[in-house]
Amino acid sequence: MSLRNEKLLDRHRAVMPSWLSLYYKDPISLVSGEGRRVKDADGNEYLDFFAGILTNMIGYNVPEIVDAIRDQAGKMLHTSTLYLIESQVELAEEIAALSGIPDARVFFTTSGSEANDAALMLATTCRRSNQVLAMRYSYHGRSMSTVPVTGHSNWSPSSLSPFVVNYLQGSYPFRSPFAHLKGADYIEACVNDLKEVLDVATAGDVACLIAEPITGVGGFGTPPDGMFGAFQTILKERGVLFISDEVQTGWGRTGENFWGCQAHGVTPDIITFAKGIGNGLAIGGVIARADVMNCFKVNALSTFGGNPLATRGALATLRYVREHHLQRNALDRGRELRAGLEKIAARSNTIGEVRGKGLMQALEFVEPGTKKPNAAVSSALLEETRKRGLLIGRGGLYANTNRIAPPLTITADEVREGLGILEASMEAIG
Repeated sequence: MSLRNEKLLDRHRAVMPSWLSLYYKDPISLVSGEGRRVKDADGNEYLDFFAGILTNMIGYNVPEIVDAIRDQAGKMLHTSTLYLIESQVELAEEIAALSGIPDARVFFTTSGSEANDAALMLATTCRRSNQVLAMRYSYHGRSMSTVPVTGHSNWSPSSLSPFVVNYLQGSYPFRSPFAHLKGADYIEACVNDLKEVLDVATAGDVACLIAEPITGVGGFGTPPDGMFGAFQTILKERGVLFISDEVQTGWGRTGENFWGCQAHGVTPDIITFAKGIGNGLAIGGVIARADVMNCFKVNALSTFGGNPLATRGALATLRYVREHHLQRNALDRGRELRAGLEKIAARSNTIGEVRGKGLMQALEFVEPGTKKPNAAVSSALLEETRKRGLLIGRGGLYANTNRIAPPLTITADEVREGLGILEASMEAIG
């Protein structure tokens, strides 16, 4: 670590919370980026395969995005939702049309946590119930209402909750008690678990199920296609709303679909989003049917949500995604990435599973011949790839999973380059 970085780390530790974790034994400070590459304060360059936790969705220093932000910054950064904001309305119109939700309404926030918080308030108010269903191994945010529906103990600092929460099986087949079942049989077992929870553990009139189509912080757990569609059939019979948390799976990242939930044949009552749509700007939001969105009978607003700067940048990002067919690129490059990861896994006795979709892939590490989590190899891979100029992520309840999620603009050559670094890093680990 350079002396400059060492001093910055000391300053960080002196004023930042102890629970604000940093990657790497010697943390780095990223100061600039171009395309899919970033540089740290010491001038080292990295190919970015984690995109600021899936947030820098189309990469760095993209002229169309930079120009839109610069133009708006020269006019006005902020008004508030007390005034009409043309770019906010325009963005809402485009998102509503893409949502698949009939008569959709859109409310903007500044983060995914805030979006999920708003969605939970809508659902519980609409249903007049504080009973919520969530998935095991899930993560939905760090606010006082999203922590209780996060089925991931590493990210649950408090047991206090405004809800009665029951957790369902299904999002993480690799470690599910139904792991021996495949496809339709696995889905049937998870549906039966849902029915039993509704019948046994609730008092009826459940407000909602909130679920990620693919878990994020949980390690990219990927349930079989159609599972949430089967869930929704049961939920609709009882009037329970379905919230699809698309903070990480939205905007075409899975390749196969624009929204992750579409792989399950569902039209959610509520969709939440954030991260990639801002390409680094702070913006999130909620899409819901008009009857659900308009259920509040009191005043509400968002001081910073949907401000002119964020919505101009998000509009430019969304249009770039569509005009450059980045969902298709995620599908094609995702297939190449997955094929390369499978080849690496075939030569390893510590990779228990390769999973994910599109440009949202993961490697879970285990002790050889078992499913016992192996966090040491995951940690070593994080360090080795950084040494060789590649940034990846980690996740999972046991910190034994590496998450790989480059910007949607990644090229075939960059996929090959990243796979080469991953392969060399695995060989170095031994």
